[in-house]
Amino acid sequence: MVQRDEAMKAVRVLLEFIEGDGKAEREGLSRTPERVVDSWQEIYAGYQMDAEEILDATFNGEGYDGIVLLRDIEFHSTCEHHLQPFKGRAHVAYIPVERIVGISKLARIVELHARRLQNQERITKGIADDIESYLKPLGAAVILEASHGCMQCRGVAKQQAVMTTSSMRGVFFETAEARAELMQLIQQPKL
Repeated sequence: MVQRDEAMKAVRVLLEFIEGDGKAEREGLSRTPERVVDSWQEIYAGYQMDAEEILDATFNGEGYDGIVLLRDIEFHSTCEHHLQPFKGRAHVAYIPVERIVGISKLARIVELHARRLQNQERITKGIADDIESYLKPLGAAVILEASHGCMQCRGVAKQQAVMTTSSMRGVFFETAEARAELMQLIQQPKL
């Protein structure tokens, strides 16, 4: 495993590549390798998180059999292809059978997947996989909407483009009525 001081040396090499001619030693960059490595530990904390640990604390659903939806969960991630940031919002839903989970756990499972080098499709699928695997609901649904830095600041440079991905499982996949109800709930006016 790469140690902290090795990671800082690698950042220094990247700064030399960007700045050139020894300019990476200027005052404003002298502590940049340390700051970058510190920020990466926070930005990529998802590698230290465990889905089972997050979703293991469930409660008796007391017969509730409707949609549980946590919408507009903001997230930030990093594109694994260009190391550019992307950000957006996630909508996570499930229909419980017997057990429910605290709503903060739904936001945490989004964080687990977003705080890694990623692509949006993998985040979407990973969240749905975890909800389905650990909560065993009648259905699980995940919809992500995000703006990608790799499209905004390079390449085609499209500032307003939003990518949407979804994963529908169980009754959300099988039943048009369940999907329609979910979409109606997501589109409700914000508080």
